[in-house]
Amino acid sequence: MSEDRGAGGVLVAFMLGAIAGAAVALLVAPATGEETRRKLGEKAREGRDKAGDAARQGREFLRNQRDGLTTAFERGKEAFDQARGPKETA
Repeated sequence: MSEDRGAGGVLVAFMLGAIAGAAVALLVAPATGEETRRKLGEKAREGRDKAGDAARQGREFLRNQRDGLTTAFERGKEAFDQARGPKETA
């Protein structure tokens, strides 16, 4: 299960790669130091916001999956109990 990161893990990896690529592009672009630092700061804030959004989406996805599995488990248990019939007392 640890190998299956799902869409949330892929999205986070993509975002981190995009942020790293943007930072490298800014560092090698011909610009003044002050302008480069300003751009890096802006990109860092954007990246932080995007990472926060991705984390929230991932938590929501996991919560929905957990709720769905819990409901399915409860329904399965109820169906099993109904199929088994009434409990006998000894």
